Amino acid sequence: MTERIVVVGAAVLHGGRLLAARRSAPAELAGRWELPGGKVEPGEAPEGALVRELREELGVESQALARVPGEFPLKAPYTLHVWTARLVPGSPDPEPLQDHDELRWLTPDELWDVEWLDQDVAAVMEVARGPWGDGAPDD
Repeated sequence: MTERIVVVGAAVLHGGRLLAARRSAPAELAGRWELPGGKVEPGEAPEGALVRELREELGVESQALARVPGEFPLKAPYTLHVWTARLVPGSPDPEPLQDHDELRWLTPDELWDVEWLDQDVAAVMEVARGPWGDGAPDD
């Protein structure tokens, strides 16, 4: 049996909006939108991986808040776990971007105005069911 590899995604909430990141690489994912995140390294807690990935990918400091209910299957052997997160006050604006070419803060009415990666659709739907607006303080 192949061991599953956990990938973490961040539902970064701020002022009633959700942060979406448009992939620039690899080519087969370019132009599609995702919840930022990445793989959990061996021996790393998923919440720690989330904070590390947001620092590496977006150059921001964050705090993982609560796990979004559910496990979202990806292409085997990967599985996606999503946490709500907030940016730490005083964190720089996200950039330079590593695997993304655009970031967008989406209101609940704008959630489906972007083309999400297939594997993120169920996670975004679950996040949309939760409360909005308390994920990060306004600076």
